[in-house]
Amino acid sequence: MSQSEDHEEHQQHPLKVYFVCWILLFVLSAGSYFVDYVQLQGLLRWSLILIFMMLKAGLIVAVFMHMAWERLALSYAVVLPPIAILMFMVIMMFESNYTALTRMEEFSP
Repeated sequence: MSQSEDHEEHQQHPLKVYFVCWILLFVLSAGSYFVDYVQLQGLLRWSLILIFMMLKAGLIVAVFMHMAWERLALSYAVVLPPIAILMFMVIMMFESNYTALTRMEEFSP
């Protein structure tokens, strides 16, 4: 197989896809900075920052790592493990809160 045949098999995406992605990343970053600018505090602040962060990471993975054009099985192999880890972290958070509250009840004077 010659080098030119290898290049013919490679899929070329239009530049518009990348420009739209860059604009969306800029808008999401501006939203993240806006949360800091208006000085939101507490759970709302961190929830919005994490949501913007996850959206930006997903957009980067989908477009720049070409996951949007890969087979579904490969996309699942990349996306599902971090989701499972996040789910386990949430479960551990609830369990640790339960343990802390139980200890405060049992061992408080």
